[in-house]
Amino acid sequence: MKARILALLLALSLLLSGCAALLDRPYAVVEPHAEHPVTGEDPSTLRAGNYSELVSAVLYLVSQCMEEGLIQLVDYEGDVGADLNAACLEVAAEDPLGAYAVEFIKNEYTRILSSYEAHIDISYRRAPEQIRSLVNVTGTTAIRQEMGDALTDFVPELALRVGYFTGNERSIADLIRQAYYDTPAAALGMPEFTVALYPDQGSQRVVEIILTYPQEPEALRRKSAELLEAAEAALIPLRDQQFSQRRRTEQLLELLPEVIRWNGSPHEDGSPRNTAWDALVGEGANQEGLALAFRLLCDQLNLECAVIQGSWNGAPHFWNTLILNGEAWFVDLTLEDYAHLRTGEELALLGYDWSGRPEVSPASGGGVGEIARNLKNNT
Repeated sequence: MKARILALLLALSLLLSGCAALLDRPYAVVEPHAEHPVTGEDPSTLRAGNYSELVSAVLYLVSQCMEEGLIQLVDYEGDVGADLNAACLEVAAEDPLGAYAVEFIKNEYTRILSSYEAHIDISYRRAPEQIRSLVNVTGTTAIRQEMGDALTDFVPELALRVGYFTGNERSIADLIRQAYYDTPAAALGMPEFTVALYPDQGSQRVVEIILTYPQEPEALRRKSAELLEAAEAALIPLRDQQFSQRRRTEQLLELLPEVIRWNGSPHEDGSPRNTAWDALVGEGANQEGLALAFRLLCDQLNLECAVIQGSWNGAPHFWNTLILNGEAWFVDLTLEDYAHLRTGEELALLGYDWSGRPEVSPASGGGVGEIARNLKNNT
């Protein structure tokens, strides 16, 4: 059975690209599907000579979002009836695409001379558009970047077929939160989300994420555009300056009192002022909003920055970390002397703690996050 599963996984990796709408990114898994022999003029009639080919044929029908198809079993090696039932069950329950998309698969077969003809009926739990919109990715970095793209456009649903997966629902939730802080222009209130994995176990899974935003997506898109315009306007004095990263950071810190506003009180409806929009456009933001606003301004100036969610003297707290000339520095805009860049050792002595917080790592890779964690571990 293990050999059959391995053969199934190999066949699927070759088949899926015919249906999936893949993004053109270097981390996307894009491979041409295997061409299956077609009999006569009917493209839904496939051939199989053994169990592995039978599984691949059923999987091909699913990948093409077909509700029915014919498979000719020519010189078949094995028990036709038992293998048909096993292949349909394997595709529907054990394969990631089948577990995500298929409600059930029925089969029946007839003997024609020395061969057999199997008729396959497939009932789906997903619309064809959902199946075709599956994005093939490999690794957590790809998941995080796809999540960032989804959050930037405020899409309500994302389904990823992950080529190598060792996590669980909790690890996906961590990646969603990280992606949120990676996209400060779209971080206009953490969306509620649910995560489902198909199948329940395995190294290859479909990850489905349903997102519910605090406002209608179109309203959030307008708000995001307004925020980006405000950030662009705020940085006009620094745009034409040719200085080192350190000097540009110092200039940004000097400019902040003129463009960022602090306000720890909630909105009239009780919601927190925790977005960059509150800091740059609205009536002021709390510590989370300040950290997001600083990340957004740094992004605009091509400064490597991340939002850190940790604690300060035991209380939840947000601040930022920067990489300047390969070294990690820290900025907390809630401090009166925030323009003073601090080291990890200095923050630890002041009572800051960010150990084990996934939000520390930027989407671009290890840079900020790894250095920050190393500094913390060495204090």
